[in-house]
Amino acid sequence: MSYYGVLGLTAEPFSTSPDPAFFYESASHKAVLYRLQIALKLKRGLSLVLGDVGMGKTTLSRRLFQLLKREEKVSSHLILNPVYETEAEFLTALVKLFGIAPPSSPLPVARSLEILEGYLFQKGVEEERTVVLLIDEAQRLSSPALELLRALLNYETNEFKLLQLILLGQMELLPRIREMKNLWDRISLKSVIDPLDEADTEAMIAFRLRKAGYASRRNLFTADAIREIYRHTQGSPRRITTLCHDALERVVISDKDEVDAAMIRGLIKRVLA
Repeated sequence: MSYYGVLGLTAEPFSTSPDPAFFYESASHKAVLYRLQIALKLKRGLSLVLGDVGMGKTTLSRRLFQLLKREEKVSSHLILNPVYETEAEFLTALVKLFGIAPPSSPLPVARSLEILEGYLFQKGVEEERTVVLLIDEAQRLSSPALELLRALLNYETNEFKLLQLILLGQMELLPRIREMKNLWDRISLKSVIDPLDEADTEAMIAFRLRKAGYASRRNLFTADAIREIYRHTQGSPRRITTLCHDALERVVISDKDEVDAAMIRGLIKRVLA
């Protein structure tokens, strides 16, 4: 039996997979999500969300994508790994992602952009839909790919941008975009996801346990354990999740009924050894 079954859980509470059902909205995550939704409703064009590794950008993108799928007048598309060797490869991927009938043979970049412009005009003006493209791990985009995205952002009516583009990436993306003045100036929303504080660390652990079916009034993690977890992880959601997963496994193996500070310190020492 899996360890979470032994603890009376119905699911894995601390999986590192970006399941939007387990997305804990800290104050920072909630603010970013809210601002993105406003930017999309106003059709502002380009939004940039940055954060260090493990801050929950991918899960946030999945959560936003989930919310957008419920909107009747929104056509949302998600790219999780935007690594393309050439401009033509990137444009071909976009044509396929948007569901446009691909040409029988490769087209020049200029012609592909014309096709995409026609698609965006049809969806955004004729059908009055909002076309959203979310790109996670945006720091992996090549400079030519970023330049192509800038070109797509040029397509607009007098009132709004035809493409709503959201780039989510690590902090290393920031200096690259700053150097591209013609792209930097088009950003309508800039947000940085902050680490959790200690209160949010505790709340996130409790939230994920509840989502996994934990119904006991007894706390699985002592207050001292929470402090140790926060001290070691510095509020990184991914590191918190990994450490809590290891802690619950240790609880089951050791036949204990709670995670205490000594157990967390032991796990940390083992990792650092």
